[in-house]
Amino acid sequence: MRLLRIVEAFFVALREVLATLVRRARRGPRRPTWTLRIELAQSVPRALLMRSKQRGIRWLRDALAGLPTVAPYVNNVTFERVTLGGVPCEWCSPRERETFRTIVYFHGGGYVFGSLAGLRDLLSRFALAGDARVLGVEYRLAPEHPFPAQQDDCLTATRALLATGTEPKRVALAGDSAGGALAVATLCALRDAGDPLPAAAALICPWTEPFAEGGSMDTNAPFDFGDRELLVGWARAAIAGGDASDPRFTVANARLEGLPPLLIQVGGVEILYDQVLRFAQRARAAGVMTSLERLPEMFHDVHLQASFLREGAAALDTAARFLYDRTR
Repeated sequence: MRLLRIVEAFFVALREVLATLVRRARRGPRRPTWTLRIELAQSVPRALLMRSKQRGIRWLRDALAGLPTVAPYVNNVTFERVTLGGVPCEWCSPRERETFRTIVYFHGGGYVFGSLAGLRDLLSRFALAGDARVLGVEYRLAPEHPFPAQQDDCLTATRALLATGTEPKRVALAGDSAGGALAVATLCALRDAGDPLPAAAALICPWTEPFAEGGSMDTNAPFDFGDRELLVGWARAAIAGGDASDPRFTVANARLEGLPPLLIQVGGVEILYDQVLRFAQRARAAGVMTSLERLPEMFHDVHLQASFLREGAAALDTAARFLYDRTR
């Protein structure tokens, strides 16, 4: 069954490549500034994600796992599977180089998909550009494990790391999409418990309002990875009838006072654009040192395509340097 899903996903992707080439030849680029590379990087993942509306989450997991990945820097790092506080994790460390910095990374995927196996390129870039060992957290996924299982795992792994004697001032958090929200919730939980806080966090296109509607959720939908219906489906699967206003889940509701410096990045044409800007404004109003970087004409999580798009590589480098500067 898994093989059939992968084969179907391959043909969905191939068909979208051909459709994009034909559409572009007839009508020009979908956006005036988009190169063919950018358009393919947007349209192929979108085709798979939108197909998952009919096929379901399990289909999407297998489809994405079957896609080929390019990670040009993996030979410059080492990977080691570990368990921290009972949570499976993976270290990514610069090869033949000692570093005293640590980045704890939470992957995205709407709480329902995603894994460290698909993040080898991103983790290795973070490790090298940030001169840090990166701890990727393999948290449990919904709907098998409803929220807050994901947050519990991220918090547990972070606490277990700090309990090993790692200095908080040498630790930073990072995450993309839902992982960005998990980073915020983890910081808030540590603060509320009176625990030492990491030195900074990089929030990559954070999903701060899972049930947001209107504005960029509508106007940017043609240019992003999916639409509101897709996101709401993931959110409902994750919260499983629980309280969607819980500030650990809808981090737009969280109290942000006392958090460390934040870098927040957002694509200029992604559907989360409005909510990310609102979150950055709230963080600043709460007295949090907040750097907001808009990525012009970019869709959601372009960072995951760093090996294909220079825009993604540049955004990752900026995030890594931000964390480097604050963990000296």
